[in-house]
Formats: sequence, structure tokens, C-alpha cells
Amino acid sequence: MTDKTTKYPTWVPGDHSILMDVDSYKGSHFLQYPPKTEYVSSYIEARGGKFDDMVFFGLQMYLKRYLARPITAEEIDYAEEMWTAHGVPFNRAGWEHILREHDGYLPLKIQAVKEGTVLPIKNAIVQIINTDPAVPWLTSFMETALLRAVWYPTTVATLSWTVKQIIHRYLEKTCETPAEELPFKLHDFGARGVSSAESAALGGIAHMVNFVGSDTVGALQHARIYYDEPMAAFSIPAAEHSTITSWGRENEINAFENMLDQFGGPGKLVGVVSDSYDIYKATEQFWGVDLKDKVEAMGGTLVVRPDSGDPTIVPIEIIELLGKAFGYTVNAKGYKVLPSCVRVLQGDGVNPVSIETILKRMEAKGWSAKNIAFGMGGALLQPDVHRDTMAWAMKANATKRADDPVWHDVFKDPITDTGKTSKRGKQALINTKGEYMSVRADELPAGAKDLLETVWQNGELLRDQTLTDIRALSEIH
Repeated sequence: MTDKTTKYPTWVPGDHSILMDVDSYKGSHFLQYPPKTEYVSSYIEARGGKFDDMVFFGLQMYLKRYLARPITAEEIDYAEEMWTAHGVPFNRAGWEHILREHDGYLPLKIQAVKEGTVLPIKNAIVQIINTDPAVPWLTSFMETALLRAVWYPTTVATLSWTVKQIIHRYLEKTCETPAEELPFKLHDFGARGVSSAESAALGGIAHMVNFVGSDTVGALQHARIYYDEPMAAFSIPAAEHSTITSWGRENEINAFENMLDQFGGPGKLVGVVSDSYDIYKATEQFWGVDLKDKVEAMGGTLVVRPDSGDPTIVPIEIIELLGKAFGYTVNAKGYKVLPSCVRVLQGDGVNPVSIETILKRMEAKGWSAKNIAFGMGGALLQPDVHRDTMAWAMKANATKRADDPVWHDVFKDPITDTGKTSKRGKQALINTKGEYMSVRADELPAGAKDLLETVWQNGELLRDQTLTDIRALSEIH
């Protein structure tokens, strides 16, 4: 699957380098293992935090983007200079061995459950081991980059999936076509709220496992490159406050009408932020009276965006005002539905708690969840997402020495925090009667399949999933 014959350009300072994508203390660890250690196995798990279940996602991007490139002699020279100046020993002999004996490809075996799998936390989802006994230090050296590659997109995918379950519950109660509505109900507005362009892309595509609405363009490119998805999500023409307020307060209605003229039409959706001055006047008078005929006649859908105030109150008030102006029908489940020419999108103050509050209040007032969609910004891709959100960790679980054919357990068991106790022995992941469970690999039950499949070995990608496959898996839970 991975073309190892690809010729990469000479490495230059500033390019990503495995030799330097690491915490400083890792540089001296090659001198710290017991004598004759040949192999080290480590695993990754989410030890706790705010979710009971997770959606595993993101490893494939890291493997394709970073491990597919072999290290170079220039890279080793530069790393030695940097590490020495930094005050930390540099394992030149180890890296030169990898360059000489493996053509620069890291001798590693990486196992992982399929991306898109929904399973309980506290299970081993990734396992890594060196395949060359001369470099047992390499396994743990990878912790910084590999853990980061897994915890961030998996946490975003899990948060997004959790919101999906909330919205789905209310659609099932109040909407006649929940499966048709659900994929578009949570839109990603988080690109500007993260720390880097790469974070936006990684988190953005993780959200796309669950929904198909996004304004994070970098994630679309990642979906194409790493998951064979030509177009993973969709958006619509939409106003921002500057494009409305630049007309002046006295001409706000002209700004609204311009949006309809420019982007309205049969089957089209147009989003208009309507709270620049007075959201209630904009809804009742401008949309509900002055432009009502135009909205109804355009053949598409106006999406009104309240973008300030209490997010659990204002959007419901706007739905009710639109109902008074445009009317509504009552569906077969007994809930009110606005005509297809108008909908509401709440994109401010949106998080799992506020979404559930909004939908619960709408249900109590007799409104279907079909009338509203949500947009999450920073709360989706960064502020509510960090390594401790799910207590992520990568820990060594077994070693093997040259003078002993037996694998020995490696674990930590701190007396001051039992939550940090790690798993002992090489791990396997099984599913028995629909329940996932991590077990020792040497105690795998007869007939049980280890779901930690080998996805990467010695520079080759052995499993290549599409986003379509991953989305389908995430629906099985």
C-alpha cells in the first residue's frame, strides 16, 4: 500500500523530523533500559475523563504523512548538532543503524483497532513494538508524536459523536425523517479557534466522521489525501457581520435583500447572520414582513442566524417569531415544523449541554428539532478538547531481553493515583457478544479475534481505510 520506492527530496532544516518531534527527555532514554533489552511494547488508551465511549480516529493520517518518509543522513547530522547544544545525549549510532539497515524507514510494528470503531474507554486501541532488536528504545521514542496523533482527532471525533447522539434522540422524537436530517445538524465553525492550521485540519476531519457540514477547508484536503474522500463535507453561502454592517444600520434590510438576490434560488440555502443590531426586529419586520414574499418565492431556504444572547433562549424565540410570520405545519409526530423556506442556525455558545437544553425546550414548546441546526466553533476543536479530556496515555506494557525468551510485564501502579495504573503484558482487543474488552495477548480466548490489526510495519501501510468505511463503522454501536 505504501510505495517505499518513492524518492523524497533531501531533508532540510524546518522540515518535519521524527528525530526532533519528541519531548527532550526522550533523547537520553536509549541509555536507560536494562542491559540486553531487545524489544519494548507499548500501548495507547484513554484512561477516563468525560466520555464513557470513544470513536477511534486519526492514526492513518499520521502514518501516511510522517512515517512514510525515511530519515536521511542530513537529518541525523542536524539532529546531532541540535541535541548536543540542547544538553541531551544523541543516539547517533542508533539512527545510523536505522538508516543503514532499513534505508531510513523506522523498524516498527503498529497495531490498531479499525478507525471509526465505537468502543468503551479504558481499552488498548493502539500497540507499538520495535521489530529490530538493535533499537528497543525506538518504541518509547515515538510516544510524543504517536500519542498526539491519536488523542486529538479521537477526542474531537468522540465529542462530535456524543453531540450526534443527543441530536439524534430529539430528531427521533420530533421529526419524521431523522436519518435524512441528522448528517447536516452540526456544522464545524472551529478553524479560527484552534492553535494551528494542522490542528484545524485534524480536528475538522475528525468531526466529518459524524457530520457532513463544515467550514474548515483544510479538513477537506486531509479527507482527500489521507482517506480517499473527494468531498467530505458541504457548506453554503453565508453572511458575516462585516458584510451586513458595512451597509450601515439604516440599510440592514438592503444587506439582507442582497443576500437573497445573490444566493437565493430554487433548492439553494443562504445563511444570514441577523443579530447585528436587533435580532427581533430583523426577524419580525425585515424577514417576516418586508422580505417575506421574496423569501417564500425564491424556492430555496433562508437560514436565519441569531449570533448573540442566551443560546438556550434566543434561537427558540426566533423560531417562534418565524412561525408567526411564515406559519407552520404539524407533522405526524405532533410537532410544529416551519415551512421549508426558513430555518434557524445557532452558532454561538454551542456545546453538548446547550444543544440538549435548546432541543429539550423546543420539544416542550411543541417544535420539531427539524427547525434548527447548530454550528460549533472553538468548543468543538479546541477549548473543550485536551489530552486530559479523556486522560490519554501511552505506556510500556512488556519487554523482552536477549538472554531470556520470555516476555516480561512492564507496568506502573502508583500508590497515590490508582487511575494511572497501566496494563500489564502485550495487549489484544476482543469483542464478545457486542462488548469490547482488552485482554493479555498471551491469554487470548480460543477462537477470539484480536481486533488490534497490524496497520504499519517497517515503513509499509498494511491497512488503508476510506472515510466512507470509517463513517459506516461509527454507526455501529
